[in-house]
Amino acid sequence: MELVARLASGNAHKLGELRSALPGWTIDLLGADSFPPEVGETHYDNAREKAAFGRESAPADEWVLGEDSGLSVDALGGRPGLHSARWAGDDDPLERLLAELAGVDDRSAHYVCELVAIASDGTEVRGTGTLDGRIAHERRGSGGFGYDPIFVPDGEERTVAELGDAWKRENSHRARAARALAERISG
Repeated sequence: MELVARLASGNAHKLGELRSALPGWTIDLLGADSFPPEVGETHYDNAREKAAFGRESAPADEWVLGEDSGLSVDALGGRPGLHSARWAGDDDPLERLLAELAGVDDRSAHYVCELVAIASDGTEVRGTGTLDGRIAHERRGSGGFGYDPIFVPDGEERTVAELGDAWKRENSHRARAARALAERISG
């Protein structure tokens, strides 16, 4: 069964990852001038708000996907967390994170992704994905986006940016959330 969905986001990188992670789905970005502010208390809250917002204008025969993700660093009490995309303000977020972890031994970190899909009849399905790892001491690699050049997944010595897009399509927190979502929808 082919599913058609709109992603309530303007992020083409996330769209590309979800298209790869959800074979058999046709996914496009939701055309909107703006999206709701990310003010929820959890990634799920933010993802659900985006999906509910998109549901109001999406075609009736399409699902709407809301996505929220972030990086949680243990030594920083979970920061940047919900504010991963904006926590550094105008500064480079990778440089800020590396500076805050200078001299810190525990560099364990976790990527988290929440996906929420809402159908036209109000059916809501949720998928959660995590990727555990650690923060490197410097940027490495040119693949991916966001914190990928400094995130080393458990069991690996290379950053996500070094491991490349093919690895990320199969193993990222977003890919894991997408698989969980797809299993619940088809289940």
